[in-house]
Amino acid sequence: MHFCPAYPKPRKNKASALLMFFSARRSWLDALYERSYRMQMGEVHLPGMDMYMVNEPALVKRVLSEEADAFPKSPLMGEALQPLLGDSIFTTNGAQWKRQRDMMDPAFAQARLNVAFPVMRAATQDMMERLEGLPDGTEHDLEEEMTHVTADIIFRTIFSVPMEGSDARRMFEAFARFQAIAPRLMLPSLFGMRWLVWPWDAWQSRRAAREIRGLLASLIRPRFDAHREGQPAAGTDILQAFMEARDPANGMAFGFEELVDQVAMLFLAGHETSASALTWACHLLANDSGVQERAHAEVMTQIGWREAQAGDMKALDLVRNVFRETLRLFPPVGFFARQSASACTMRKKPVREGATVVVAPWLIQRHRDLWTEPDAFNPDRYAEDASRESLRQAYLPFGMGPRVCLGAAFALQEATLILACLLRRYRLTAVPGHEPRPVGRLTIRSANGVRLQLHRREATA
Repeated sequence: MHFCPAYPKPRKNKASALLMFFSARRSWLDALYERSYRMQMGEVHLPGMDMYMVNEPALVKRVLSEEADAFPKSPLMGEALQPLLGDSIFTTNGAQWKRQRDMMDPAFAQARLNVAFPVMRAATQDMMERLEGLPDGTEHDLEEEMTHVTADIIFRTIFSVPMEGSDARRMFEAFARFQAIAPRLMLPSLFGMRWLVWPWDAWQSRRAAREIRGLLASLIRPRFDAHREGQPAAGTDILQAFMEARDPANGMAFGFEELVDQVAMLFLAGHETSASALTWACHLLANDSGVQERAHAEVMTQIGWREAQAGDMKALDLVRNVFRETLRLFPPVGFFARQSASACTMRKKPVREGATVVVAPWLIQRHRDLWTEPDAFNPDRYAEDASRESLRQAYLPFGMGPRVCLGAAFALQEATLILACLLRRYRLTAVPGHEPRPVGRLTIRSANGVRLQLHRREATA
């Protein structure tokens, strides 16, 4: 029997749109009902707003890939994130998005695996040193630690310096506030009820965004000015690559504010999603001792106690599949919101222009008709022929099509390294009586943390 992690129990029947909205205010996962995990397409209608949830693989491919231009990113998400991310690649559409993507694709080569690995390793070593300060067998909230290490990694990748000191702590805390408030701003927009946004929440969100952008700007400004003055490059990090990026059409570079937009987006996306998935991976491993011991043995066979190298990551098949299975069960971004640019038809249903079309990896990757044991933690499925079709048509934790995540390979290598280092040094066990409660916010997190016990393994050859 495979371990099946707890998740919000779906309602027996579909709720009214109003009840669905109020259920979703705490977590959009609470608005789901049993048929959500079997349906091909669902719909919700409110005054002035139509929303369609598509689960059928062919429709998903149509919306995200084949006709991506006909289904641009919904502005409803952007409204909540705009104070922080501005006009970044995460919120823009059309020609503006294409220009940014064309500039960032080559620039993002600085985050490719061979360049980023030493940065990942250094931040992971710092994490392990922090954990060494805890008493053996101590109970620890892994969510805090995974957020810290992934934020440190992306910070070093962007700026070439560790995330430490009072300014870094202020940014870390401001990001936490912003992320907690964002769902309370997004959901009213998603349900066509902007009038239900509390002015206090909107003000708090803008305040946190201003604080983050101010701190990022203070780091970017000196290097931006030096670059414009023709001074030698300070490093080969992502910030340098973004400053050197040029619009292929006219040769123009990113302006200062646009540079802050892109760095803010990269910092948020680059640590929040990985932190979410790594936290759930630790939870799953702690509750499946068989998989955990096999993964530990794989790490010891391939790496042992020596310093890990980039090439070692390819040999850690089971560790990598643990993370892939975590992404299936707990996709960090649980849904993608798009907007129908014109009237169209889906499954013989008319979809009006401007309607919201939602693709939800959370539902598709647990769909009862697309997966065997959809709620079970089974990392071995990635080596089984029987899972090949499910993986081909119903696995999309990084999205699909032209807006597929730029950092997918980065995240997979980062997670494999962090999990390998943890498994080599510690045995993870669940805390009796503590069961994490998944909630859908900006990413899928636990409402009550993920508390585990860390038992040291002997560091012998």
